[in-house]
Amino acid sequence: MNDVSQVRNLNDDRRKQNMNLERDIVMALRQVYDPEIPVNVYDLGLIYELKVDADHKVKIVMTLTAPNCPMADYVVEQVKSAVLDVPGVVDCDIELVWEPLWDQSRLSEEAKVELGLD
Repeated sequence: MNDVSQVRNLNDDRRKQNMNLERDIVMALRQVYDPEIPVNVYDLGLIYELKVDADHKVKIVMTLTAPNCPMADYVVEQVKSAVLDVPGVVDCDIELVWEPLWDQSRLSEEAKVELGLD
């Protein structure tokens, strides 16, 4: 195997690892529930962006259902804790944003069914 093939295989392996890690992170996020709504933060559409870098550091951009949510710190800490518990994750940075504002159009089909909005 030549050097180019080895680099290509290494890059493919890293890409697969990141895809698997992202899948595991999404599964973990689906275990974190909004304390006021019986739906997890992922299916609520609160996670706007999820990135995993080559060093397995995770960056999440998320929002909450309302800017004045009294449980904001709790939800953010639960998200961070869930992500850091995923094997392979080295670090997790969460950016809480208010734009664009969350609305029901961000709900997954599963969340709509759970909330009786289908």
